[in-house]
Amino acid sequence: MAFAAIPEPIPAPDAGGIVGVDRGVVVSAALSTGELLSVPALRDTERKRLLRLRRKLARARRGSNRRTKVKLAVARLRAREADRRKDWVEKISTDLARRFEVIAVEELKVSAMTRSARGTIEVPGRNVRQKAGLNRGILAAGWGRLVTRLEHKAPGRVQKIDPCFTSQTCNACGHRAGESRESQALFRCVACGHQVNADVNAARNIRDTAAGHAVAARGGLPLGRPVNREPQRDLLFVG
Repeated sequence: MAFAAIPEPIPAPDAGGIVGVDRGVVVSAALSTGELLSVPALRDTERKRLLRLRRKLARARRGSNRRTKVKLAVARLRAREADRRKDWVEKISTDLARRFEVIAVEELKVSAMTRSARGTIEVPGRNVRQKAGLNRGILAAGWGRLVTRLEHKAPGRVQKIDPCFTSQTCNACGHRAGESRESQALFRCVACGHQVNADVNAARNIRDTAAGHAVAARGGLPLGRPVNREPQRDLLFVG
C-alpha cells in the first residue's frame, strides 16, 4: 500500500485514554466508546448507474468503441468510491490520533485474508464466489489502510491485539460463549444477559486487553479484566 506523503505525527492528548477499534465489513470501525463508523459507499443513484453500466459492458462487443466508453464510465465510478474511502480513512485516523493516547486494534493479516480463493488447477479453491465477495468487503472497508494511517499519525501509540475470542466474550462479566453472538449486530450474554452491539462489545474487549498490557508493562495492576480468546474467523468476517 503506497501513500503520496507520510504525515507529521500528531501529539497524544494529555488524558486521552485508550480506545478499542473493531474492524468489520458491515460496520467499518466500531469503537469502544459506542461509536459505529462506516466508509461512505456509492449513493443509490450511483449504484444503479454502475449496475446499468455492467449490463452494457456484458453486451458490448470486445474491442468496440462502445465497450471502451462503458469501461471508462465504470472506472470513473470506482475511482470516486476509492477517493471517498481514502478521505474517510484520513479523517477517522486523524480524529482517533487526536482524541486518544493509545489506539488498540486487532492484529489482522489483511493481505493474507484477502488472498484469492481460486486456488490452482490441481488444488481448486472452495466457496470462491463467497470468498471473493468477502475480499471486496474487507478492501472496501479500508481495514489495512486505516491501521497504516494510524501508525503514521500516532507512531508508537497503536497496539495490535490478538483477535481471538473478542467476538465471543462478554465484556461485562467475562463469560465466553459463541451462542452470545446472536447475529452480526447483537451480542446478548447467555450468562449475565448483558446486551450490546456485537462490534462494540468486541471493541471493548480489545480496549481492555490493551489497557492490561499497558499497565502490566509499567508494573501495575491491569486496568481491564483478562479476556480469554480463541480463533474466531467466521465471526470476524461479519463485523
